[in-house]
Amino acid sequence: MTFVDPTEDARQHAVPPTRPGQGLRWITMLGVWVVVFFLVWTVLGPAVRSQTTPLHDPTAEPRTVTARGDLTGDEQATIDIFHNASPAVVYITSSELRRDFFSLNIFEIPRGTGSGFVYDKNGHIVTNFHVIQGGARLIVTLSDQSEWEAEFVGGEPDKDIAVLKIDASTERLVPLTIGTSSDLQVGQKVMAIGNPFGFDQTLTTGVVSALGREIESVSGRKIRDVIQTDAAINPGSSGGPLLDSAGRLIGVNTQIASPTGASAGIGFAVPVDIVNAIVPDLIRYGRVIRPGLGVILADDWVMRRLRLRGVLIREVAEGSGAAEAGLRGTMVDRRGYIRQLGDVIVEVGGEKVRTGNSLKDVLERYKAGDEVPVTFLRDDKVLETTVKLQLLK
Repeated sequence: MTFVDPTEDARQHAVPPTRPGQGLRWITMLGVWVVVFFLVWTVLGPAVRSQTTPLHDPTAEPRTVTARGDLTGDEQATIDIFHNASPAVVYITSSELRRDFFSLNIFEIPRGTGSGFVYDKNGHIVTNFHVIQGGARLIVTLSDQSEWEAEFVGGEPDKDIAVLKIDASTERLVPLTIGTSSDLQVGQKVMAIGNPFGFDQTLTTGVVSALGREIESVSGRKIRDVIQTDAAINPGSSGGPLLDSAGRLIGVNTQIASPTGASAGIGFAVPVDIVNAIVPDLIRYGRVIRPGLGVILADDWVMRRLRLRGVLIREVAEGSGAAEAGLRGTMVDRRGYIRQLGDVIVEVGGEKVRTGNSLKDVLERYKAGDEVPVTFLRDDKVLETTVKLQLLK
């Protein structure tokens, strides 16, 4: 009999073991071949394809033009508005004077650019105050590309509005039609015209995105009831007009909200009702004439230091409405120490007052001659009186 060793038979039929790394080398080689094939096809493929399909066609002709048809009513209306309003939009450049450190010579350098619009036939131009702020020389370029040196007439930093004047003939001046902003509604179509980045006469369209917004002016005061729009407003568009679908001025483009400095679809315009209320004062007097109580207020930091809420009266003008109403100022000795604290105004016309700016905001809603109720603190007592407002000097 023949005996078979089972262990020997198992060794003969066993699968040879795979050497470590052999599978990884196969995968690597396969990947290399794929890359080589791709490179060869990328280089030689166009040549192979060009042999089957010619790259150039000597019989090529322009395609047949399809007639467009009439413009839509909305398109034609936008075109008409731009055609009528763009002659009123101007480009403003400002420059400042600098003295050379070594030669002491005075030279002129650019400071900023912006937009504006013709307000009337007398050559008055309306723009943002920040556009011309600090400029020693102002140049206004009309839509016909004529350049005019402008004079500063007046400005209101609290509303970011300024008025310039150029000596141009009435034939060159095309004033905008003035509209209203109190009856605007969210969703209304609007158009902005300006000179963003120096590009002449640019039109952007959008809608009224929101109403009643507040933004900060160059003076630090809040501008209330501002119009928010998604019509693109870029650097250089500031001071340009915001128009409604009837081509009327409804606002002056002033700021954008953007992390990059370019338009992000959130722009703001000062309402035309504010503009039309203060521009006549700027033309007449060079500043805005406001009604006041006839008092001089202490700085807000004084109230914070005294831990009081309201506005402290520092002085009361003789013969003023505040003096006739019996309001009292602060008494200070020669060394500057307070001997008697003046009245602290806490409410005017039923509205709470916390800072000097908030008092100005409340008084802007009145006119000279109006009598307003005033609530104030005196010696820890709450008192009331009525003050007749007067024009501030």
